[in-house]
Parts: sequence; C-alpha cells; structure tokens
Amino acid sequence: MANLFLDFLGDNPNTRLLEFLITGREFDYSLTDMAKNSGIGWSTLHRIFPRIIKQKIVIQTREIGRAKLFKLNQKNEEVKKLIEIYDSLLAKQLEQAEEKKLLAVAK
Repeated sequence: MANLFLDFLGDNPNTRLLEFLITGREFDYSLTDMAKNSGIGWSTLHRIFPRIIKQKIVIQTREIGRAKLFKLNQKNEEVKKLIEIYDSLLAKQLEQAEEKKLLAVAK
C-alpha cells in the first residue's frame, strides 16, 4: 500500500511519515520508532516534526522514562481527509488485486 499512497501524494519525508502513522493509526510511537519505521533519517524527522506538532497532525499520548510517545491525531479534520485518501487507495488496490486473481482463475 505504501507505494500507491506515496505515488499519489509524492515520496518525501513528510508523506513517508504520514503513511507510517496512518497505517498504524491506533498505536503510539516514539520519535525513534517513527524515524526507523518510516524510513527517514533522525535529523530529517527532527527538522519536520515541530511543524507536524504545530499543525496538530500528531498528539503526545504519554511518556515512558525520557521517551515521549505520539499518535496520529484522528480528530484533526485534515488528518481525517488523509485517512480517507489512504483507505480509498487501499480499497482500490485490493479491488484491482481481486480482479487480477479472478482473471487468472478464469484462464
């Protein structure tokens, strides 16, 4: 799914982070987890993260020791729209995969 979402919105650190957070929208993550799992560098995350906090795309959920954990803010209207796009693209991709499967079986 990542490729379709990134192809649609553009492959850059912001969209990689958004894709990761939308995919795991029910969980909270440390900054280290976000950098590692979204495939962006630590310094890049620290450069873009203040804007993501300011725009309320993510919210802090808790602290474990010195680590702060953050979660996608699903109450944010812009985030809701991004989730709709993500889910729509996923549904389209699944539909296309099912059609290919049916065509392969028919042959």
